[in-house]
Amino acid sequence: MKKMKNTKVKTMVTIGMLSSIAYLLMLLNFPLPPFQNFLLVDFSDIPALIAALIFGPIAGILVEFFKNVLNYIATGSQTGIPIGHIANFLAGILFILPTYYVYNKIKTRKGMTFALILGTMTMAVMMSVLNYFFILPAYTAILHYPDLRNYVVPGILPFNILKGVAMSFVFMLLFTRMQAWINKSSTVKSA
Repeated sequence: MKKMKNTKVKTMVTIGMLSSIAYLLMLLNFPLPPFQNFLLVDFSDIPALIAALIFGPIAGILVEFFKNVLNYIATGSQTGIPIGHIANFLAGILFILPTYYVYNKIKTRKGMTFALILGTMTMAVMMSVLNYFFILPAYTAILHYPDLRNYVVPGILPFNILKGVAMSFVFMLLFTRMQAWINKSSTVKSA
């Protein structure tokens, strides 16, 4: 009973710490020159992916949620409605969940490489669809921005692919050193 309670406390503390790190990484965002300045790269999905790999997909989703809530509280939103934070949350989930599920089936470095490629492509394609049908129309309706849906294929799709590649590259640098620890620390056993 006491061991179970200690495990829950450890899990909650670790999710809190990873959420804080993700929030700080979210603040260190930067644009990529050929793309619109509202498209920013950050590496805040990496702590969420680590949380998912160790504690399961719900932990990764919680880290994505908490980092966006913290960022919204700290920086606010132009509209009062956190459209950008919701988009960031969705993009993070669309990156970490496929990566988690594929790696959980193929627990090798090659498996992680394949998982990151799949996570990147899933995020890029699904965020293009979500931007076209929901996110960009919300900016147009609420902020009266021009309709940017024609920018999805030439801008948002390649941006998300590059963002996913950058996150994957940085994550693989960490993963090569952390793989044994992640596998050992994982509380989720393969089915």
